[in-house]
Formats: sequence, structure tokens, C-alpha cells
Amino acid sequence: MAVATIPLDELSTHVGEHLGYSDYRLVTQDQVDRFADATGDHQWIHVDPERAAAGPFGGTIAHGYLTLSLIPVLVGSLLRVGGVSMGVNYGSNRVRFTSPVRVGSEVRAGATLASVEEVAGGVQVALEVTVEVRGQEKPACVAETLTRFYR
Repeated sequence: MAVATIPLDELSTHVGEHLGYSDYRLVTQDQVDRFADATGDHQWIHVDPERAAAGPFGGTIAHGYLTLSLIPVLVGSLLRVGGVSMGVNYGSNRVRFTSPVRVGSEVRAGATLASVEEVAGGVQVALEVTVEVRGQEKPACVAETLTRFYR
């Protein structure tokens, strides 16, 4: 997928637009295990493939917060903001983990530019992001993320 670059000063003209979809990205057991190590969340549904195979999801699943943490890289592959000195994740207004991401699945993000507000030295951007799993009807995660871009 081609990355769209929108100049900072033109962002507000794109409010309400769907920005497209990222490429799909594979979620691996190694990635889930490393996330478990980083967060201390070693629940068996994430890190024990043998036990998880007999569990409610038929295999290990990614942590919800791992799925959420993929949003910047997924959205970054479909949108770049031009004319900024830096961008920082500012938070989320709403996050829901609506279905599990099984290890070995591929995920992608779709994003809509919800709002652009002036802040000291730049703008705050709200994106409505949906993380989808290939072949799965229900999304894995729906979030409104906030990013600040500084001039």
C-alpha cells in the first residue's frame, strides 16, 4: 500500500475522510512471547500453545494491548504527516477489544481522520482506527487514538 503524505497545515481539510487500509501484518508467537516478557503478562492463553489449543480460542491469542500497540506502525504505513518536527502518541479516548487475534493471523488497520485541533506548537489529531483480522468478520480492536504533531 502506498503511504499518503498530508502536509500538517492541510490535515484539517481531510477531517471525516477514510484514509485507507494498511498492509496486513502477521502476528507471531515470538512477538506475543516478547510482549508477555515486556509486560509481565504470561497468561496461558497467550504463551502456552499446548494448553491454549484446548482452550476457548483454539490456540494462543495476542494480548489486547499488543494489538493496540500495533496501531502506530499499521497507521504509519498508510499515513505520514509532512512538515513536522516530531509526533507523539498522546493517548486514546476509547478502546475496545471486540474479538481475539489468534497467533498466526494477519491484521491490518483502517483509519478515518476524526478531528484536528490546534495545540501549542502544533495540532492534535484524533483517528478512528479499526484493526481487522484477515478472514474474520468482526474487528479485533476499535480505538480512537490521539497523536500530537509539532511544527
